[in-house]
Amino acid sequence: MRQIDTTSLLVTSGNGPAECRLAVGHVLHRMQAEAAHLDVTLDVDAVDAKHGPKSAVVVAHGAAADAFARGWCGTIQWRARSPLRPHHKRANWFVGVFLLPVVAIGKTRIAAQDVAFESFRAGGPGGQHQNTTDSAVRATHRPSGLTVVAREMRSQHRNKSLALERLQGLANARDLAAAEERKSNENRLHNALERGNPIRIFQGATFLQKGGG
Repeated sequence: MRQIDTTSLLVTSGNGPAECRLAVGHVLHRMQAEAAHLDVTLDVDAVDAKHGPKSAVVVAHGAAADAFARGWCGTIQWRARSPLRPHHKRANWFVGVFLLPVVAIGKTRIAAQDVAFESFRAGGPGGQHQNTTDSAVRATHRPSGLTVVAREMRSQHRNKSLALERLQGLANARDLAAAEERKSNENRLHNALERGNPIRIFQGATFLQKGGG
């Protein structure tokens, strides 16, 4: 399936403690806010663990997807006292964000008969048409549990086609991320994460970006 203006990322806490998983959750929240500002759509598949996602796959769609993704690639540093261990001396926590390569199709194949579609009234950009018809589609791939939303197109049929493409893209990214995580167990990603200079620094319990943003 064609992939246009799409970039995939792996967001990982590496071998870090629970505070790093909290940081992953903060990063995903910030990514969503920034993407909305740039008119970029994000599909997210997070690997849940106690206190927050251990890692997540993020697939960005839109004209600014590549610039958005590259603005996050690298080490993200969170400077804050641990909300989980208030007396712990450490106050620096790290998250790694890595580009995933583009592939035409991965190990997981998305077939329409395995997808449940749910229509709903679209909001956001698109004008009056989106606000008066149930054209938006939420698509869930039953075998994998992956879910995406497509609302950009005016017709439900076209949004279903778009949702299938996005499910395949998210499945591809998940497969690639799993391979990257396996490599990370050999410390490749984690060494890069801990030793790299942070490209973004956030501070405090409210996860405010140092220097604005």
